[in-house]
Amino acid sequence: MMDKMRFFLRRGAPALTLGILLTLSPATAGKVERGLEPKHQPVVERTDFVFDVVADSSGALSPSEQKRLSVWFKALGLGYGDHVSLAGANTGSLAMHDGIAQVVGREGLLIEGEAPATVGEPAAGAVRVVVSRSVATVPGCPSWRDKGEADFTAGLSDNYGCATASNLAAMIADPQDLVQGHERGIDDKGVESGKAIKAYKDKAPTGAGGLQAMSAGGS
Repeated sequence: MMDKMRFFLRRGAPALTLGILLTLSPATAGKVERGLEPKHQPVVERTDFVFDVVADSSGALSPSEQKRLSVWFKALGLGYGDHVSLAGANTGSLAMHDGIAQVVGREGLLIEGEAPATVGEPAAGAVRVVVSRSVATVPGCPSWRDKGEADFTAGLSDNYGCATASNLAAMIADPQDLVQGHERGIDDKGVESGKAIKAYKDKAPTGAGGLQAMSAGGS
């Protein structure tokens, strides 16, 4: 009887070992990511809002059209981070451009360059005002799909990088800066600090005139 049990145990040992390996393989077959670059990154989505204004008989923006445009800006909640541009055949009219610029300026913004492509065309003599608004989000964050257990593949947690990416998306003033960056303007602080450094370098040292001759005398 003992010989038969030993025979079956010997024959069953390879199958038992294979079964253990098959059981453990799914747990260790995950993608190994040993780098520090997180897979979660902010995604920027842009929405374009359009509003057509019509010029009056003189080719300028009438007070009633200015009021309509101002109400539309208020309804959109126009603010920093939004980009305002003009489209249409009448955008070259200086009077029309100045009238729209005054309304945009009341909201603390400026008219920018070329407008993005929009559906349809403004009517003849009208100017299309385009407000482009971008929003940055991080899809899939936070992620708690990983179990709180040891990772034997030395990989990163699925939630790795979510906090940093989410904070960046929430704090960025203009999400378009995450896509194409922002051009540097005039660095006023750098100019002022440069003047101070130049004045410090150009100033003659206090000992440039040599040492003063001093003598001690008594009565």
